[in-house]
Amino acid sequence: MIDRQHFDISAYLVVGPENTRGRSVDTVVAAAVQGGFTCVQIRSKEASARELVRITVSASQVIERLGRSQQVTLLVNDRLDVVLAARHAGAKVDGIHVGQSDIPVAVCRKYLGNTSVIGLSARTHELMDYVAQADVADIDYFGAGPLRETATKPDCGLDIDGTIRSRSFGEIAALAAASPIPVVLGGGVALADLPDLAETGVAGFFVVTAVTHADDPQAAAQELVHAWHAHRPTAAPL
Repeated sequence: MIDRQHFDISAYLVVGPENTRGRSVDTVVAAAVQGGFTCVQIRSKEASARELVRITVSASQVIERLGRSQQVTLLVNDRLDVVLAARHAGAKVDGIHVGQSDIPVAVCRKYLGNTSVIGLSARTHELMDYVAQADVADIDYFGAGPLRETATKPDCGLDIDGTIRSRSFGEIAALAAASPIPVVLGGGVALADLPDLAETGVAGFFVVTAVTHADDPQAAAQELVHAWHAHRPTAAPL
């Protein structure tokens, strides 16, 4: 199990069965990991709990078969029950990612233990204040965004006035500087964005369709990872 002191969110894939262009989640996870991705989050608003458990267990097995269980962090979005059930089935699931309106972080920490990885997304309209003032004793990283609107998560960046607020590179740099814990940035991130994004000080980038919708997901993953490290050559895992 990867613990909260040694995880790497530099190249972070979010994937579920509704965004793989008909391919299995296993196939896309394997391609991303072979392409150098260091974190995989299973996320679906459509799959049943039973299906999410199956997908999570299978993703864990894929990562293990590739010999990357100690390098690739496997997380589940929102569903504490799925994490616990997958672990009960023998899967290596390293933690969970939640939003402020999801299950409380303290509850996740209670049931997942002191070493599990817990990520949190804060609401757009209060992100800067929250990142600067939050009690991060139980939180290991912040997820932030979007860089631009994204169809895979239409409410990403939804502000209190109902508009979608994207983030400039300057805002992202300020966010990374203000945060006491690492920040991973996503939401419409494309290959061309990585040189500028890498210079903002965030710990990594997350993508969905840049890999899951690619004709060759492994090649796409490799390109993204190479572009990131080309501009962050001294970036080290956490």
